[in-house]
Amino acid sequence: MSGHLDAQGLKCPLPVLRARKAIKALEIGGELIVRATDPAAPKDFTAFCEQAGHKLVSNTESDGVFTFVLRRGR
Repeated sequence: MSGHLDAQGLKCPLPVLRARKAIKALEIGGELIVRATDPAAPKDFTAFCEQAGHKLVSNTESDGVFTFVLRRGR
């Protein structure tokens, strides 16, 4: 099971807060794909995954848009 979240145009802390809510709706092991434009997002999502027990599967950037794949842990 996977989900998608478009957080483009949102500034810290909104992308992470919306991702936290969206990932709770997934089963453990489910993946959430997040697109964000906030320059702080890579650091924020890395910290969020470490603190919340999720895995940051990938983090890519293209033309100022970051795409994160998060796998739900606990």
